[in-house]
Parts: sequence; C-alpha cells; structure tokens
Amino acid sequence: MSKIESSDAFESLKTSIGSELKKLRVNAGYKSYEVFAWDNKISRIQYWKMEKGTNCTLKSLKRVLDIHDMRMDTFFNSLF
Repeated sequence: MSKIESSDAFESLKTSIGSELKKLRVNAGYKSYEVFAWDNKISRIQYWKMEKGTNCTLKSLKRVLDIHDMRMDTFFNSLF
C-alpha cells in the first residue's frame, strides 16, 4: 500500500466522496442505490463501493457526475 492510500487524509477524502455521491442520489429522488445503479446502467456493486468510500476511478466518478449533470470541479468544491 502506498503512503497516500494509508494516510488518514486520503481515507477521509474517499469517505467524503462517497457521502456526497449518496447525497446527490437521494436529492435526485432515489432512496435505493440499487435502483439508481439499475436505472443508470451502472454495476450496483461498483456504485455501492463508490458510496461506501472505497477507491474508485476518475472515469467511474465522472460517469456518475455526468448523470447528475455536475462538473468534477463543482463536485470537489462541494467537498471543502
């Protein structure tokens, strides 16, 4: 494991990303991550992991943000 992956700051960032994705989903009217994933043709396991704050790719994150019509810079600004 690299230093960045083991750092508290990185873990906190991943958790914040997951929490923000969940908030976006709920605000879009989805109570269930499974229904959101199904409706948007995303693997439900992949999306569940994203919301739980596991390491996700930027490509996957961008795909979800595109669904919410949100730019990546806007998303990251909302975290801080």
